[in-house]
Amino acid sequence: MAVIQNTLLDFFQKPGSHLEKYSEQLNVADSLDPRFNKTEFAEYISLHTADFESEMFGELLKHLCHYADEFREIIKNDMQRNMFAKLFLQCDHGKVGFLDRQRTLALLETFYDRSSKATRCLLRNPRQWPFIEFEEIDLSEFWGDMDNQKHIYEDFDKTLLEINLLLAEKYPSKTLSTFLENSEDPDKLDENRKSSSSEQQLRMTEEQETVMISVLEPEDRESAGEQEQYKESIEESSQLWLTPELKSIISEQEELERLSISKQVTPKSTEEELNRTSISTLELQRGSDAKQRSSSELIINEEPQRQSSAEQVSSRRTSEIKQNSYEESTAEQEPQREVVPEEQQDIDSTSKSEKDSILRESEKSREDIPFEHMEIPPQEQRTQEQIHEKEIFLSPAIEKKASALSRKDSLSETTEQKNQKDKACEPKGKTIEGKPWSGDLLSCNWKEKYLNCEDEEQANLIYNNPRLTELHSIIRNIQSYKKAKCRSAFNRESFNLLQFVQLLEMFIGEATPLSVSESLTSFFRKHYAETKEEKINDLEQARLKASCTLRGLLLEALFQKWDNDGSGFLDLKEVDQLLYTYKEGMEKESMKKAKLHFPFPKPHHGYEVKLSSKQFQKYIELVVAELRGNEDLVLESLVEFLMNALERTHVESLRNCARRKWLHQIQYAAETSGVSLEPVYSETFKALTQDAEAHGNKKISAHISLLEENLRLPSRGNVLLRNVACTLDDAPYVLNGVLYRDMKGISFTVVDEGKPIHVPQVQHHGNIFFWNHSCKTDHNGSFLALPLQDAHMRIFGVLAVDTLRDPHKINIFLPHEIRFYQGVSNVFSTAYHFVHGREHILHVVITGISWLQNIAPTITAITTYFVEPSSEQNSEYVLRKMMVTGQQGLTEIHRNPPTISRKSCIFKDFLFKCVDSSEVVLTSICGETHMVIPLREKTGEALGVLDFNFGKNRMLLYREFKDLQKMMKVIQAACYEILGELSGEVKRKYVLEIEHVGEVQRAGILFFRIMLQELQENFRLLNPMDIITLLLYDRNIIRPNSRMVSETHEKLVHDILKGIILFFHPDLEESDWDICKMYVDSHFIENICTYDPTAKNRKANLQLIYGCIKDHTRTEVWEFGDSIIEYLYHWVHICLALTELTRKLNSAITPPLPSKTDSCMYAKMPTEST
Repeated sequence: MAVIQNTLLDFFQKPGSHLEKYSEQLNVADSLDPRFNKTEFAEYISLHTADFESEMFGELLKHLCHYADEFREIIKNDMQRNMFAKLFLQCDHGKVGFLDRQRTLALLETFYDRSSKATRCLLRNPRQWPFIEFEEIDLSEFWGDMDNQKHIYEDFDKTLLEINLLLAEKYPSKTLSTFLENSEDPDKLDENRKSSSSEQQLRMTEEQETVMISVLEPEDRESAGEQEQYKESIEESSQLWLTPELKSIISEQEELERLSISKQVTPKSTEEELNRTSISTLELQRGSDAKQRSSSELIINEEPQRQSSAEQVSSRRTSEIKQNSYEESTAEQEPQREVVPEEQQDIDSTSKSEKDSILRESEKSREDIPFEHMEIPPQEQRTQEQIHEKEIFLSPAIEKKASALSRKDSLSETTEQKNQKDKACEPKGKTIEGKPWSGDLLSCNWKEKYLNCEDEEQANLIYNNPRLTELHSIIRNIQSYKKAKCRSAFNRESFNLLQFVQLLEMFIGEATPLSVSESLTSFFRKHYAETKEEKINDLEQARLKASCTLRGLLLEALFQKWDNDGSGFLDLKEVDQLLYTYKEGMEKESMKKAKLHFPFPKPHHGYEVKLSSKQFQKYIELVVAELRGNEDLVLESLVEFLMNALERTHVESLRNCARRKWLHQIQYAAETSGVSLEPVYSETFKALTQDAEAHGNKKISAHISLLEENLRLPSRGNVLLRNVACTLDDAPYVLNGVLYRDMKGISFTVVDEGKPIHVPQVQHHGNIFFWNHSCKTDHNGSFLALPLQDAHMRIFGVLAVDTLRDPHKINIFLPHEIRFYQGVSNVFSTAYHFVHGREHILHVVITGISWLQNIAPTITAITTYFVEPSSEQNSEYVLRKMMVTGQQGLTEIHRNPPTISRKSCIFKDFLFKCVDSSEVVLTSICGETHMVIPLREKTGEALGVLDFNFGKNRMLLYREFKDLQKMMKVIQAACYEILGELSGEVKRKYVLEIEHVGEVQRAGILFFRIMLQELQENFRLLNPMDIITLLLYDRNIIRPNSRMVSETHEKLVHDILKGIILFFHPDLEESDWDICKMYVDSHFIENICTYDPTAKNRKANLQLIYGCIKDHTRTEVWEFGDSIIEYLYHWVHICLALTELTRKLNSAITPPLPSKTDSCMYAKMPTEST
């Protein structure tokens, strides 16, 4: 049932279908357990399509047939993943839950090297990214290596070039890209066919043949026979790289050409033989496509009588679905016949039928890859004659069908149509590559079957410990509040089960038959071995991991019990006083030693030292390390002592539980906000008002003020406080209000001193600013102002709470209320920076995508998702679709981004596989190739994913693939820097001058700054003479490698160097090479490494610089093949971008989020000056 619901959901949500209202009626099931029989299936489809027109219903049937093929791929993938999961369990001898990463990669490399060339064309190279990490690649190799042989697919660029050349030889006006474009536009395909005459298809000029042979073959090939044999070998290898859609289009075009030729040069009898052969061949090539031309054609062509009511339409379609199901069940029993037309007009009808078939195949996303049904064991040997036979790509079933078709005689048109209907209803086999399917997707319940979250296991151990009963309820709350549980964190040393399976699936690919997976499994089972010392070490690592998790849970629960009011901090003096009473003070001296190793935070308010939760845990662990005995037992004993010493009444415990829930809601609002602060503000005020009513019996008002730089009236102070949010009743008076330093108020005192200020009675204070001037009565109540601090203890705003609206005469804030409000301010600060951190990451991603789209046009779309906790109890997380970037580099960002769950993405599960494993996923869906790359948190878990859509291309060229790697490496480094700064783990560093302007501006240029730093590191590894040797690129000088320099190469080198020199010497009004080359000296590299394009004293002439490099494309630089020119090319473009961003500071670098009044917005990086 869930599969059918997902299929319908995808159909209803097709762009331009205008069927969104139908998707709202679908409530997708959580599991695959509910099943349909034929009658229930027909009734369910009819229920959701009762008011469909016949044409739309026919499209739905085609969609169902197409997704039936997709589901067979899912089944095959599920069988393969379960095979790999069992392999993991067999190799994990110590049952520690992980396998060694380096040993696994080494075995993949060995298997890859031992495989035949035909198999390696389907496998992915385990020596390249994403199998190895960016940090494991040498920096100079990462940026300067242009060896196409290091592609993830072996000889991909070379084979793709050969395919283009062969297509150019057969069809002079067409290339591979032309075929791919035509496959998406059937009308254009027909026009191209009509415009290509038979003479162009039959022969080429002698000049074209000479050029083709010189490119394809070595110079010593002279005989035509050798040339033909060489071309056949290229054609054979190219079959591995063509997509199924392109194979079908090329094959059918060849048949149409053959038919066109037969009309002109063959007699009638020969013509009939050609037609008989061509139609048989066409039927062979369609193979698994028979199902797509299924019951939809039967229903549409019959032209049923119109009925007046939707109920009649529904009834008729139900009967049609049942009839089709009956025909499918009997199709295998009927003999299959082939029809050969005998008259000339039948040729035209056949051509029309073939044309319609092409239109249908352009919508079809996947056919069976030729190797899918072919066994490829490593030891199997094939002769050269067998390799060049086309039958080697056909499954046994199709070969049998071919021999039967060759013996058929011609039949009448009526019989032909009948047989076509029978073949359209022919069902797929019940086996997958000869293997039966159990009927269940076994990998759907992996997390319950194989994966146990470490913290849940340790929590269960605590629940079973009667000595820690008082902490059980607190730990249960901690576990229930945890977000997106059981996501795998990337580990450089090992793989868990999900990561291991994903790695092997990435290695195998999709077109590889199950026999290769079985061979890989057998190979791993035989060769994966560990020494006794390694097994012991693995067990010790597992024990340490479990112990660390247990400690974290115990100490977090103890901290929450101690911090009963949720302030977020504990007083170090109070902690020490209680610790020193442990064992009646006998361990006091040992505990004091722990302080020598603990980096205490700065005192609060000048004299108090406060410990956060993490600092408290670290401090207790140091204390335990100084005590004698087993650390785990000592920790348990110490936690038990402190737990019993902290006496809490039942009322205090209930108040603690309620406040923890309200604080959690603030953070949860940030994590599920879609990068918006409005839900955070709402939950913050909700927590304040609920606590005031429940635990203080008060009616409060509150507002939040944030610091801003005072640009308009600097005479009134360098900064101001702007009210950005407030409780609803105060909005007319408080919202957007501005407080300057020269005005009344205590808020700036809070900012300067960094501590809360409580005014019990505002009417007697004299320095309180009242926002509501219309109130005629005397102001009576309490006022509390609390500082908002980031992780580095810097003040960025004020949270103010008052009781001016409370009717009670005595409404002073009590100490436990003030402590809770401090906790609210701390959690709000964390939530505030969480949202801004995600916003900055989006800003970096937009910048990186804009850079990549300019140099990698093969990428058709890039979609960015963030991981969020799910509101449903049984779901770990959902993905929020933040933005989509099209092929033109324009990014669409929605104000309310939609979320997708796993249950509604059975056919797009690759997104969740990426998040689950925190590993790259490369797959194809609906005929389009997707590469999904995780954005990782500091912990190694995925915080989001980038989905790169390559369209109908199997893979990017190596140049584009390397540029994608550069973009992802820089974006991930920027993510680590942003997250580290927000958490307080990393001190903010300023490299470029523009970074001092503000956080938003800094996020907008962070991508280019990190890329510039990496290039500068590469330049520092160079010798100054390496740059000076570029001056030898002259047509009249031979370089040391004795290669003559062409005029194009000379111009490329000179123009790039001139562009760089103009950055350093903007006073040069001319870009004459004879003048510029004088500046290429021993200081050239030093100037590159220290240049800041954002500095105010830099006055580069962008128009002149752009004029030097605008004629040189990324492809030209790549084909030049010099790593130094590669560095210089990227450097000059990065400096151009940074200079452009600096000059358009206010308009180009803005937060990449829509305003409150917009449903969406579009973002694009500014282009270079023209």
